[in-house]
Amino acid sequence: MKRNVNSVAGLLIMAMLLSACSEQAEAPVETDPPPLATMAPSAAPSASPTPIVPAFTAPLTGKGVQGPIDARPYLVMINNHPKARPQSGLGSADLLYEVLAEGEVTRILAVFQSQPLTGAIGPVRSIRPYFIDLAKSQDAIMIHAGGSPDGYAQLSKEKLNHLDEITNAGSYFWRDKSRKAPHNLYTNLEKLAAGIDRKGFETSQQGTVRSYPFIQGDSAQPAGSAATTLDVTFLLKSYKVSYRYDSGAQRFMRFINDEPHTDLNDGKQLAADNVVVLEAPHRVLDDAGRRSVDLSEGGKAMLFQRGKAREVQWKRSAVDDPIRLYDGATEAALYPGQTHFLIIPDKPGLGERLQFG
Repeated sequence: MKRNVNSVAGLLIMAMLLSACSEQAEAPVETDPPPLATMAPSAAPSASPTPIVPAFTAPLTGKGVQGPIDARPYLVMINNHPKARPQSGLGSADLLYEVLAEGEVTRILAVFQSQPLTGAIGPVRSIRPYFIDLAKSQDAIMIHAGGSPDGYAQLSKEKLNHLDEITNAGSYFWRDKSRKAPHNLYTNLEKLAAGIDRKGFETSQQGTVRSYPFIQGDSAQPAGSAATTLDVTFLLKSYKVSYRYDSGAQRFMRFINDEPHTDLNDGKQLAADNVVVLEAPHRVLDDAGRRSVDLSEGGKAMLFQRGKAREVQWKRSAVDDPIRLYDGATEAALYPGQTHFLIIPDKPGLGERLQFG
């Protein structure tokens, strides 16, 4: 059943603004989750802090928010060509996926649901079937500019909700004259809400809201071995993604080819509270270098949290279930904040494409 989209979009924006206000009043380290642990008045000095669970948390970040969030996320295809960097809006996403597109170029898929953002998002690029797979796993509305023939065929056949700058939603994007096409196409949350309203898309998630288990209590420490640095090469050694652990912020800071990867909106370096590097089967389809990526079978992954690393397994139970991480039969919990998923080819896989220590 469709809701009144204007009211839903308004609630989403209001939730984001309230969340922003809440975050501004929190601890001095702006990227940390809300303080969740206090000592009980009657506890002995040696007693462990008792975590306080917020009444409401964002499904994809685990951060405290003012009310329940059941809105469908927006999944935006972000250009990651060198001429497209620095991109705009990545620091305000709930989740980031990075995966190969053609050749050695990766694309970043940014999922927006609960974080406040008034600035630009982009540059926006085209869609592929495995990007659609990730969007469906989050019940997300897809935002893109063009697509592969197979991508367009799937969007049409399955009648999926999407805003495409080329075919159905050009007025909800703009070109920045300071950059050359195709690395200069942008949008923002306000325009996306207006476009979705005009299209009449359903804006609330159907069935169970996609969410992850989160670790509550700032003193909780992850399992694993020490790992304060990690380097990932997706395909060619000329493109390297790195993370360096900042113990003060308790986050992994992101670099590309040893240079800080920043958000053009505010100049801040991108950072993750959880970094997941997983391997999946990749297959080249044509002379243009288009690929298929199998995101259904599961496989090996490494989870990096709070300066530690451990091996886990990634799994999906169905096409509408997101990538989940498991220690044996138990789903691995994430720290509240932003999570980055880096998806690399299974051949040669983690053994050769990931170095950490």
